[in-house]
Amino acid sequence: MTGKIVKGIAGFYYVHIEGKGIYECRAKGIFRNVHIKPLVGDNVRMEVLDEQEKKGNVVEILPRKNALIRPAVANIDQALVIFAIVKPNPNFNLLDRFLIQMERQKLPSIICFNKQDIASEDEKAALCEAYETCGYQVLFVSAIENEGMDKLRSLLTGKTTTVAGPSGVGKSTIINCLHPEANMETGSISQKIERGKHTTRHSEIIALGEGTYIMDTPGFTSLSISEVTKEELGNYYPEFTKYEPYCKFSGCAHISEPSCGVKDAVAEGKISQVRYENYQILYQELKDVRRY
Repeated sequence: MTGKIVKGIAGFYYVHIEGKGIYECRAKGIFRNVHIKPLVGDNVRMEVLDEQEKKGNVVEILPRKNALIRPAVANIDQALVIFAIVKPNPNFNLLDRFLIQMERQKLPSIICFNKQDIASEDEKAALCEAYETCGYQVLFVSAIENEGMDKLRSLLTGKTTTVAGPSGVGKSTIINCLHPEANMETGSISQKIERGKHTTRHSEIIALGEGTYIMDTPGFTSLSISEVTKEELGNYYPEFTKYEPYCKFSGCAHISEPSCGVKDAVAEGKISQVRYENYQILYQELKDVRRY
């Protein structure tokens, strides 16, 4: 039988077979011999050892469409990057780090802002202006009020989607809305620091039906992009591409050079000031990393 690994814990792999349920499996020793480790999201062939107890062995890993490093998962179609509009206020630098990681892995990203029920129209308009102009789809939902969930479901249907975002923004609550049977643990926001407690402790894919899977991952409060060079950073800001032909110098870094098409676009309001300021911060960070 073939199925998808939806969870891996302590050497056990839980394989979802459409119409049959989930089997607890071990991976055959052959994978260790060839230094291949099964990943959550892998499509696999398995042999059944005990149908009643739903136990088996993973005997073959089918060809992967892709494999991500962080989180370590395979066969992902898109990313759903979730932040809160308020409480906690979005960390745009962190949001851009997530988007850069997804751009590097050639994954389309949907930006989902939760807690729209307690946000103002001006706050939502500012977020649209900053990120829709970059080409990203921006979606506003309220997990508590169950608003925007039908639109979100339509964007997920038929795809395997990885969820990314910091703790405390409502990722697990949103997944509970999409699939109440998941019974995922949800956490409260620390009143002292307004930062979420980590509630998801391992990567797990949840089958939503009709070939639709969603994967929750542990929340991140920081995300290194040290594997990116300062020279290639601009490649992961898709809104720069349109204006780079107007830069005077080939290989323009869009930092201190004169006659820079990107900086002119920022000054004219065609590129988000917030996005550009984050680019400057990240460029300097990568420059400092290479110095030492």
